[in-house]
Amino acid sequence: MSTEKQEVGAVTWIDLTVSGAETVKNFYSEVTGWKVDKVSMGDYNDYNMLSPSSGKPIAGICNKLGANENLPSHWLIYITIENMNEKIARCKELGGQILVEPKDVGGYGKYCVIKDPAGAVCALFESN
Repeated sequence: MSTEKQEVGAVTWIDLTVSGAETVKNFYSEVTGWKVDKVSMGDYNDYNMLSPSSGKPIAGICNKLGANENLPSHWLIYITIENMNEKIARCKELGGQILVEPKDVGGYGKYCVIKDPAGAVCALFESN
């Protein structure tokens, strides 16, 4: 994820959450040309996928472990917001659910995963 301030309302990141991220990151590296950067999660690694031309992080590939263990395998978009607590309350008021409570993202900010009333899932991201 970029250390630059993100635009509120924009889709600013995307993660693929799967079992076997090690194999899947190799697949995407070969198919798209993305370069791989390990991200230690303590007992295992997730991966930032880097642009082959600029080297900038453009996506993540994550294991279905830890906070992600109950999520389905999917590409998850992150939408930048302001005031996480206010947006979580509004989500619940409008019939949404919080699937993953707010978590710190290595000094970049925090995120949570929500499900909208139609059942679609996305993440909300608030930068520092």
